[in-house]
Amino acid sequence: MTRLRLIFSRLSIRWKLAIWSSLLLCVLFLAYNGIQYFVINQWMFHQEEKAIQKNMEEIQGYFTAENGNAEEIMNSHAFINSINESHQMIRILDQKGAPLLTVSEMMPEDWVQPEVAIKTTMRSSWHGEEHLLIIRSPLKTSQFKGTIEIVNNLENSDQLSNMLLVVMLAGWLGAIVISGLGGIFLSRQLLRPIQSLTDTMTNIKQKGLQERVEISNSKDELAHLSKVFNELMDQLEQSFHNQKQFVEDASHELRTPISIIEGHISLLNRWGKHDPNILEESLNVSVQELGRLKGIVNELLELTRAEADSSSRYHFQAVIRDTIEYTLKNFIMLHGDFVFHQDLEALEQAKININPNHLEQILLILLDNAIKYSGRIKEIAVEGLLKHQRVYIKVIDQGIGIPQEDVPYVFQRFYRVDKSRSREQGGTGLGLAIAERLVARYGGEISIASTSGRGTIVTLSFPLSG
Repeated sequence: MTRLRLIFSRLSIRWKLAIWSSLLLCVLFLAYNGIQYFVINQWMFHQEEKAIQKNMEEIQGYFTAENGNAEEIMNSHAFINSINESHQMIRILDQKGAPLLTVSEMMPEDWVQPEVAIKTTMRSSWHGEEHLLIIRSPLKTSQFKGTIEIVNNLENSDQLSNMLLVVMLAGWLGAIVISGLGGIFLSRQLLRPIQSLTDTMTNIKQKGLQERVEISNSKDELAHLSKVFNELMDQLEQSFHNQKQFVEDASHELRTPISIIEGHISLLNRWGKHDPNILEESLNVSVQELGRLKGIVNELLELTRAEADSSSRYHFQAVIRDTIEYTLKNFIMLHGDFVFHQDLEALEQAKININPNHLEQILLILLDNAIKYSGRIKEIAVEGLLKHQRVYIKVIDQGIGIPQEDVPYVFQRFYRVDKSRSREQGGTGLGLAIAERLVARYGGEISIASTSGRGTIVTLSFPLSG
């Protein structure tokens, strides 16, 4: 048994499913045939009992009506012969059990010994391989006392029963074969998507993350599993791509200031220690690059915090107009040469679920970008409106704009439309990535519409707080 379990445990799911389904069908078929065989046998035996009981009643009725004596009973051979059936014997016994009249049709008399009956009895018996049904009943008239004995050979019933058993066993064996083939076919059909999933995983291991499961047109659970797997692989592939891009961009961005600082320190170490001009220039450049390096590191930390738990919801609530006005007030003090336009009347008393500090951080990123890329027209507008239970905030500048081909990529880390110009203005390419993740953290959306040379409109959207 232990070895059988070990062998069965090593089988594939396909063969396990085929074997179990075949066993189940075989057991069900065997149980059904067994019950059917038992019921039919009982019904046939009951029919034999009814037939022999009817013969007994006819004989009893005949002799009782005739009120015959022993001699008349011995002369009633014709009547008994008309009642007697094939493979049956009818025998009339006297009071001592001696046969007075015996009528037999293909039934040897010595198979059953005569026996006096006190009351009506019926039983089955065997003579070798012959199955016999025996009924005995007392016969009483005014002139005679004896016993009626009827013996019926159930050969025909047994043959029919045996034939029925053979047919059922043949059907059962056929059911084993058919259920086995059906189980194999069924297991293949059911496990085909799983096999496809396994093959795809193997291909992913060998060829890379670009492999996908072929999805059928069915709407069952396995098709849904394949769809979910493909979606997961899409996300995983994108995640690996973003990670690779992030490492490349971060390495590039961090390498530049480090190389500059290293170059100036080497310059100082060689001959700049005693040259005030070289010393001052190298120190100024090094401080500037260290500041930029510090800014990159801080923004990377902010980006990590923004992504740390993007699915969580904090129970913060901000009066959005007050937060925007407070942020603009502080920003205007730092950029007195810019003109700021506000249109926030529609946001009066409107509230959204967001940490006010995060909303302020998002606005500072957008306003800072608007300042950096404003161009000659130093005007920035901030507008707010309510629509369909959502709050919309727009930051509008009339600066240099963004080329259409670059708009889809501006939320990627370290992406900058004009790298050389951004470097001069101190940009790291992380601001919009941080803003996007903070917005998504609170169930909001951010979008950009821009035309090169005509300005940019950044739109924030948040669900209105209940």
